[in-house]
Amino acid sequence: MAVTPEHRMGLIMIAISTLAWSTAGLFTRALHQDLLTVIVWRGIFGALGLLIVLLALQGPQGLRDFARLGWWGWFYALLSGVGMLCYIAALRETSIAHVAIIYAVVPFLTAGLSWAILAERPTRDSVIASVVAFLGAVLMVGLSRDGTPLGDLLALIMTFGMALMVVIARRHPEIPTMPAGIASGALSVLICLPFVSTTIPAPDQLLLLAGFGIINSTLGFALFLIGSTRIPPIQTALLGAMGASNAPLWVWLFFRETPGLATLAGGMVVFVAVFWHIARQSRRS
Repeated sequence: MAVTPEHRMGLIMIAISTLAWSTAGLFTRALHQDLLTVIVWRGIFGALGLLIVLLALQGPQGLRDFARLGWWGWFYALLSGVGMLCYIAALRETSIAHVAIIYAVVPFLTAGLSWAILAERPTRDSVIASVVAFLGAVLMVGLSRDGTPLGDLLALIMTFGMALMVVIARRHPEIPTMPAGIASGALSVLICLPFVSTTIPAPDQLLLLAGFGIINSTLGFALFLIGSTRIPPIQTALLGAMGASNAPLWVWLFFRETPGLATLAGGMVVFVAVFWHIARQSRRS
C-alpha cells in the first residue's frame, strides 16, 4: 500500500495524539478533585480549546458544521464522552498498567469491527504488529494482580468505544469531526455537572485541570479526529497502542513510581511493533 503525503500526515497526527492522551494517568494522579469534578473541568477546558481550534481553522462558518452532525455524528460524540468518563474512572479504580493492557486490545477490536462493518481485511503486517504490540502490553503488566474488576470493566468499555469510534470515522467521513469532539466535551460536562460542587478549585488544581483539558483533550482529540480519517482503522488503533507503554512512564517520570523490568521490556516491544509496521509501509511507497 502506497504511503501518500495525506496518509503520512495522518500517521504523524495519530502518533502525537496518542502521546497527548497518554498523559491522562499523569493528570489523574496529580489532581486531588473527585472524579466527576475532574471530568467537568476537563470537559470545559477541552471543549473550549477545540472550539478555538475550529474557529482558527474554519472561521465563524465552522460553527455551521454543528448542524451537519446528524445521528452518526452525535452517536460518535456520545461514545467519545462516555468513553472518556470510563477512562478517567478506570484510572482511578484500577492500576494504570491494567488500563494499558486492556487498551492494548483495541487493534483487535478495531480490526474485527472494521472487517464486519466496513469489509476491510487487515494486512498481514498489521495483524502481526497488532499481535506483537498486544504481547508487549501483556509483558508490561507482568501478570500483576493489582487491578479491580470495576476498573477493568470500565477500561474495557472505553476500549470498545474507542474501536467503534475509529470505525465510525472511517465509515462516515462526512461527519464534521471537530464539532463532534466539541460536542463530546459538552456532553461529558452536562452528564456530570448536576453532581459536582459549584466551588472553583484551588489555583494550582485549576491549572492542572486546564492542562488536562488542553493537552489531553484539545491536542489529543483534535489530531485524532483529523488524522483518523486519513489512515485505515487498524493503523489508527495500532499507533494508539503506544499509549500502553507511555502512560506508566509519565507517572514514573513525575511521581517516581518506578516501573518494573516487565514494564520497560513490554514498552520496548510495543514501540518496536509500531515502528516496524510504519517502516514496512514506508518501504512500499
